[in-house]
Formats: sequence, structure tokens, C-alpha cells
Amino acid sequence: MPELPEVQTIVSDLQKILPGLKIGDVWTDWKKMFKNTSFENFKKEVIGEKFLNVRRLGKNILIGLTGGKTILVHQKMTGHFLYGNWNFENKKWISKNDDPIRNDPQNRFIHLMFDLSDGKQLALSDLRKFAKVLLWPTDKLSELEDIKDLGPDPTAEDFDFNKFQERLFGKKAAKGEPRQRRGKIKTVLMDQSVFAGIGNIYSDEILWLSEIHPMKPVSSLTQEELKLIFNSTKKILK
Repeated sequence: MPELPEVQTIVSDLQKILPGLKIGDVWTDWKKMFKNTSFENFKKEVIGEKFLNVRRLGKNILIGLTGGKTILVHQKMTGHFLYGNWNFENKKWISKNDDPIRNDPQNRFIHLMFDLSDGKQLALSDLRKFAKVLLWPTDKLSELEDIKDLGPDPTAEDFDFNKFQERLFGKKAAKGEPRQRRGKIKTVLMDQSVFAGIGNIYSDEILWLSEIHPMKPVSSLTQEELKLIFNSTKKILK
């Protein structure tokens, strides 16, 4: 499943491509991926709009459009974006070029396609069909269920050791008072309301580097162990 580093890599690449381009058309064969609107309404709302920016919140890709709209995409387990040119043949999208897009079998499960004003296309390939797409007013993103309860981003510049402790135990406990946080450290690291973007892969990597057992209770961690986890988190995600 794509986690913070994979999603950021995709966002960084899309930010080089999309801003300034317009959406000419949209196609899907899996309308269930649209969670807060119908595909027909989604298509009506985005056609003709221009891409403004691409950014990440947690594991979510946020694609800003003109008209005060934002497309949110969560890739889930197997979703990934592709940028190129395809022909629709026998109910399947076939890349026009003999390249990795055509030859990698993971790329043949295309369920969403945008026609772009530069003559190319943006596709979402998703083997398991778990990816979801939302359309939301940009100025009300903070009210969106997928965003409003997210914890801080561990890669943010202002995410320091004090904030790390506060997210684990609360402000009072971070200053030396009794700790209340329950749960095993791996489970807590993966809790998106505590820290946004860490999942199964990187919680393992962080704890392996820290030499701390993933089942160790958070309340039993020493100050030295907490610092190891914090530093490993920064290093691994970078």
C-alpha cells in the first residue's frame, strides 16, 4: 500500500506535469470509486477546469482545480497514476508506445482516465479497485472526513521531538506528568489520527532501525527510546 514516501513521490511528479493543463474529458468503468458524488456529476464539474496544484495530506493526493474545487484521491493498496497516451481497444486501454506503461502488467488495470489539454492522458490503474476519488470545495477541505481528523505530518519542518511526544501522550505528559497513551507502539505509529502517512511498511522500518519491538506498549517507552523512534521516523521517511 502506498504510504507517505510513495504518495509524496507521485505528488512531486504530478506537480511537474499538471499545473496549467485543462481537463478535456473523463472516463471510468468503475463508478464505485467516486464516494461523495456520482461519476456523472464529477465529470460535469471537472471538465473544462484547469489544474492549479498537487499536494499531499497524509496518504491523500489533493489536486487543486480552478472553480474552487479539489479532487482527493486515495490510492489504497494498488492504485497508481500513469501519464502517457492510450488507445481504447476491445474495452481496454492500450498504451500507444512500446514502453513500461504498456509492458508492466501492473499498468493494465485502468479504471479512470483524464484527457488533458497537452494531448496526453492521466490514468489511474488499480488492480484491486479499492482506490477512492472525492470532489470537494477547496475552501472547505478542513471539514472533509478524510482530512479533519488527520494527525500532523512527521516530515513537516515544525514536527519536532516535543510535538512527537505531545501526539503520543498529550502536552502534560510530555512535560513529565504520568503517561496515558495505551496501545502497542507499531499500532500507534500507524494511527492516522496520531501521525499522518505512516503505515505498515514504514512503522516496521522505523522500529527496526530503532531496535524496538513493535509490540512494546507505548506507556513503557523510555525517553531514550522515544528519541530513537523520533529520529528514525525522520530518517526513514526522508
